[in-house]
Amino acid sequence: MLTLNYLYGKPTATAEFKTLPEDFVVDEVMDIEFTGEGEHVCLQIIKRGENTISLAKAIAKAAGVGLRDVSYAGLKDKNGVCTQWFSVPVAIKKDIDFSLLNNEQRMVIQQLRHNRKLRTGCHKGNRFEITLRNVSDIRAILARINAVRQGVPNYFGEQRFGFDGHNLTMAERMFDGEVIRDKKLRGLVISAARSALFNHVVSKRVEAHGLAVSWPREIFLLEGSNAFFEEDLSDANVARLLEGDIHLSAPLFGKGDRGIVEQERHWLESYQKWCEGLCQLGLKMERRALRLVPQNFTVESVNETTLKLGFELPKGTFATAVLRELALYQDVSKVISEEIE
Repeated sequence: MLTLNYLYGKPTATAEFKTLPEDFVVDEVMDIEFTGEGEHVCLQIIKRGENTISLAKAIAKAAGVGLRDVSYAGLKDKNGVCTQWFSVPVAIKKDIDFSLLNNEQRMVIQQLRHNRKLRTGCHKGNRFEITLRNVSDIRAILARINAVRQGVPNYFGEQRFGFDGHNLTMAERMFDGEVIRDKKLRGLVISAARSALFNHVVSKRVEAHGLAVSWPREIFLLEGSNAFFEEDLSDANVARLLEGDIHLSAPLFGKGDRGIVEQERHWLESYQKWCEGLCQLGLKMERRALRLVPQNFTVESVNETTLKLGFELPKGTFATAVLRELALYQDVSKVISEEIE
């Protein structure tokens, strides 16, 4: 992430991030009407200092099912206070008091019946409440807020690449012929590789002319969909861009000539081995929006060195993509983790 270009120039202010778990609060924004009946129990749980998988294992044990039977909308950070939804199959005539899962790290807020399990990505997005501490220059951050509200590069965050970029190291070894037998790890490595290529293309585009300038011919991504189409820039497409009906995009690399333009291929020439490897794995070319626009942005200066930020982002996007345009932040939770290890 440190090598990626900034849309609004490199920030001058420094700040500490995740000094405490309460400094990173995440709430899932759902778009589901629960039926109140059915063979699945949906649990809304608030957790502190615990990762999603660990909590899923506890739910599976309480329900007497395998870990694979526990579903959730998305992974949530361990180093924070996060509210998220899980589902687990429970026979209609069977009642389980999941409040027994409550401890110092977690609390069950709601327990509802539903007619189907939750699937990955079924949530609409996430609401973030972030506290930055030991801020060197709050005015410098406030001066960038208005620009950031208009959008930032939709970079994948560093957590996608594993601790100290380990997933990318694994990707390089995989594309050199090493076999990764663990299917879950293999999927994470493949995802990290595609994400790194996407970030590279977006960074190159930011360096060339930012995100506001359109090419004569673009591959547009439909709002709320994975569908995309390639067309010349026209009055009609400009109008659709302004309305938010379509978006400029960059490739999530895979096989097929459809879904990538010549300039993007040129930018990926130095990653030819990775591109060929992803094609051989059978991944299809996809697209992802270039710009990430935070919604319902709030800001509060707590004192001379502490700033609270709030905003909503769609699923699959990263709060750190917003933060990096505001300040040069240090993730204190990582420093503490390294000291412990």
